Amino acid sequence: MRNNRSQVLVDETWDLTDLFLNREQWEEELRRLTKDINQVTKFKGKLKNDAKTLLSAIKAFEDFQIRIQSVGTYAFLKRSADGSDPENQADYAKFAATFAEIGAELSFFESELLTIPEETIKQFIEEERELKVYEKMLNDVLEKKPYTLDPEIEKTLAALNEVHEAPSVIYETSKAADMNFESILDENGKELPMSEALYEERYEIDASTTVRRNAYESFIKTFNRYKNTYAATYATEVKKQVTMAKLRGYDSVTDMLLQPQQVTKEMYENQLDIIQAELAPHMRKLAKMKEREYGLQKIRFCDLKAPLDPTYDPETTFSEAKQMILDALKVLGPEYIAIMEKAFENRWIDYADNVGKQSGAFCSTPYRSHPYILMTWTNKMRGVFTLAHELGHAGHFYLANKYQSYINVESSTYFVEAPSTLNELLLANDLLEKTSDRRMKRWIISSLLDTYYHNFITHLLEGEFQRRIYRLAEEGTPLTADILCREKYDTIKNFWKDAVEIDEGAGLTWMRQPHYYMGLYPYTYSAGLTVATVVAEKIKTEGKPAVDRWLEVLKAGGTLKPLELIRKAGVDMSNPDTIRQAVAYVGSLVEMLEE
Repeated sequence: MRNNRSQVLVDETWDLTDLFLNREQWEEELRRLTKDINQVTKFKGKLKNDAKTLLSAIKAFEDFQIRIQSVGTYAFLKRSADGSDPENQADYAKFAATFAEIGAELSFFESELLTIPEETIKQFIEEERELKVYEKMLNDVLEKKPYTLDPEIEKTLAALNEVHEAPSVIYETSKAADMNFESILDENGKELPMSEALYEERYEIDASTTVRRNAYESFIKTFNRYKNTYAATYATEVKKQVTMAKLRGYDSVTDMLLQPQQVTKEMYENQLDIIQAELAPHMRKLAKMKEREYGLQKIRFCDLKAPLDPTYDPETTFSEAKQMILDALKVLGPEYIAIMEKAFENRWIDYADNVGKQSGAFCSTPYRSHPYILMTWTNKMRGVFTLAHELGHAGHFYLANKYQSYINVESSTYFVEAPSTLNELLLANDLLEKTSDRRMKRWIISSLLDTYYHNFITHLLEGEFQRRIYRLAEEGTPLTADILCREKYDTIKNFWKDAVEIDEGAGLTWMRQPHYYMGLYPYTYSAGLTVATVVAEKIKTEGKPAVDRWLEVLKAGGTLKPLELIRKAGVDMSNPDTIRQAVAYVGSLVEMLEE
């Protein structure tokens, strides 16, 4: 039986008092936000008056956004740690309602900025030097000018934010609070508890074919019961995006979703097309390797994440994981490693396993506090890579928060997975150097391939699925459960061909991923890992100069567009050969396993 949240060890949970001392303090700040909004709205109609007024307005807006972020993060973290708690659900809903109300009041800000002529903004920046800090933000806003609606319409849309977020909220709430999975049997007939978190963190990668397949059956059985509800939920999200793209005058929904990433459609298409075409032969070879290793008549979709060596599944404690990560990341220098030490020492990490906890892992980074990491620790070595990944996000945003103003912190999602996946690569390289054990080396290489599988296959094929779904939606095709399942099945089948037996249940796996409610997010994982692959090689060959460049990139936050930012690290993502370089590296790892 899984523990309730109240039963887990405090040391295994994060310390939210760094955000708010208690729920009462949080509620008070939530109430104050609605009262203090006039600190920003008093500038309504005055942004174009003069440079000083514009600067004061931006600073007031920025400060207010930081406060909103703190309140929202607190509610989100509590719900993520235990979505089964009605109080956590209610608090998040309370925040969402307040956020929608505030968003409507603040919608004037961007609309009004858009009315200021470009020349005037340039003049203001020359007159008021402090405005230079916000130059990129102002330019980014101006780029949206052709797609911005009348201020009153923008206000109305902002007021409906809670409704716009409803598909995502319904999806997350349902998964956390409603989904129940039938327990499963292992090969000895022993009953094992089943949950989505247990499936993703343990059973899907279990060495026992019986456990993997029984868990998959339970997993798919539950998802099948929800497919029509989730299809309606996701179809609503897609319809919202398609409608907004039309309203704003974009050529397509893809153009709209790529704009905030500041990525060209060509780069997006290259990422999806090149990796699918050129990586598939390497991964089919790996699948066949596993098929032989397990003596399977045919490897199935649910077997793909099975460990290459079924009798070798190294375990480790959380304390040991901490040391491994700190040792591996020393190469990034004292400033970076100090952040990692703080994360472990000051309870930035929530790794308990409890009822209602969100599956998977994430890192949240409120500006005036510090990063918070959520994961479920299962004492498996694989968890060390997950933790290193999330700490990569933590290190990135801790530095960006420290060196940049709030408005300049966020980098493009096209880049955001690079710092996290780089940490995984550095961990793998360090572990490989320190062991002479052949089985351990094979395990590390296969773990590294798991990272590429996750980012170059799982998330990339999610990106391909999105591409197909948005095309269908724009053609007016109703997005029923059958359509979504068919497109997911075809996407998976197209990649693996006949090397893997793809069952109909695989088509239901579009229901697993909350990233579909975050725009074109899934494909960016492959972009991040491509950057990380090249940077890891540069750190290996160049040493400190490459590290120094990388730290400057992390500190830059969102002050540069993604292509420029990545170029600072010495990587050119506009060149398709960069993607091919990363794919070739994956091929070399598969070959190492064959030796």
